[in-house]
Amino acid sequence: MELTQIVLTSLFVSTTATLIASIISLIIGIPFSINRFKYKNNILRITDTLMSIPPVLMGLVVFMLLSKKGPLGHYNLLFTPTAMILAQTLLVLPIIFNLIVKQIQHSAVKIQKTCIMLGGRSFDILILIIKECKNEIITAITTGFSRAISEVGAVIMVGGNIKGYTRVMTTYIALETNKGNFEGAIKIGIILLLISFGINTLLHLLKGRDTNEYIY
Repeated sequence: MELTQIVLTSLFVSTTATLIASIISLIIGIPFSINRFKYKNNILRITDTLMSIPPVLMGLVVFMLLSKKGPLGHYNLLFTPTAMILAQTLLVLPIIFNLIVKQIQHSAVKIQKTCIMLGGRSFDILILIIKECKNEIITAITTGFSRAISEVGAVIMVGGNIKGYTRVMTTYIALETNKGNFEGAIKIGIILLLISFGINTLLHLLKGRDTNEYIY
């Protein structure tokens, strides 16, 4: 029963965080890709840096925001799944955003020009770019989800690893390892790998087969 609760909490937190980060990345990333402005390269350098931010540092930032003395302290979100979702969203957002922008920007500009020539509106351009760049977008989302579900530093800081409430697979593994229960840690580790493999396989199936995959 406890393992089921842990697995479900892990999936809920990681999937929700990835979904929120993906929606934000698409809404911001596509216009960012097709427009030129002064500080575009500087923003990309910042997101490049944030892609490798240590999870414990992100956990510290979210902890300070949600602590009693922080600006969001009155919401009492610390040590809740909501805090864990917030930390994971901030952690994977620069990854998904950066990968989407870098992988679609050349194609997106061409699609935008074609769509404008055919009389398309802004919404039509957005939808067409998502359809034509589906594989690149799914690859970015898959990478973000992999980072989210395997993350331990940030969620243990803001979630507290509370049994039956905020305990997830990665924090369970850390706890059981510290207790010397390697059998239990390996067991949940295998489940984590299988779930991650299954979800990644599903996302890759959505991409469809690359027609150039076996040419070279």
